[in-house]
Amino acid sequence: LGSVNLLMMAQKNGDHYAIDWDKLQQTVRKAVHFLDNVIDANKHPVKEIEHKTKLTRKIGLGVMGWSSLLARLGVSYDSEEGVELAGRVMSFILTEAKIKSLELGRSKGVFPAFEQSVYADGGEKMRFRNATLTTIAPTGTISIIAGPCSSGIEPIFAISYYRNVMDKTKLVEVDPVFEEIAKERGFYSQELMEKIAKDGSIQHIEEIPADIKKAFVTSHDISPQWHIRMQAAFQKFTDNAVSKTINFSNSATEDDVRQSYMMAYESGCKG
Repeated sequence: LGSVNLLMMAQKNGDHYAIDWDKLQQTVRKAVHFLDNVIDANKHPVKEIEHKTKLTRKIGLGVMGWSSLLARLGVSYDSEEGVELAGRVMSFILTEAKIKSLELGRSKGVFPAFEQSVYADGGEKMRFRNATLTTIAPTGTISIIAGPCSSGIEPIFAISYYRNVMDKTKLVEVDPVFEEIAKERGFYSQELMEKIAKDGSIQHIEEIPADIKKAFVTSHDISPQWHIRMQAAFQKFTDNAVSKTINFSNSATEDDVRQSYMMAYESGCKG
């Protein structure tokens, strides 16, 4: 498994940010090559696992920092624009991953179980080095190490929150993208961060501009339907499963949960 930090794919153009597609292309291709090498570098615990791993050479390249990127671009997570962009990004990643896997297939050979796979009758355009290429994992710890950035394709959980450490000391933790923009726009203050940490959401705080509220929606600001639509957009271009938490309000009913499971099923979600 490996994950591209999408926040690092944002490039400043004048007074706004856009996705650096060339950088994303190079990153994905290097990542596929790296993950394929990991299969051979690994010390497997037992020979049976080593045999199965090398039989299909499956890798799972995914993403993290998705909602951090959306916030940087000024795009709301729960919007048609956000869902459409998700499909474009993951489609691009899968395409570039396939291009690199084909290149490795030509130079190093296809995975040993190739003739028993769905690719066997596909000709030269299907001679991949790896049986699967993409997976979206939770990335809980690595997104903290690598950023910090938001985990997986989850929305930002909280803009500002209290972290309890040591002898019940409260530290105010602030989303780094929000903090940077707040300072650039001139509405940052320690008092505001503490207020956000107490309230849990910025949607009802008057001193925060409307465009910032739109971009920085948190997990509990978003309805279950938008959570699932985002998951489905990524799943369409993901070989394996997509990790996703669907958040509900305290007032959610059994039927709300049932409808969400059915919507995820009908949308082709695997996670």
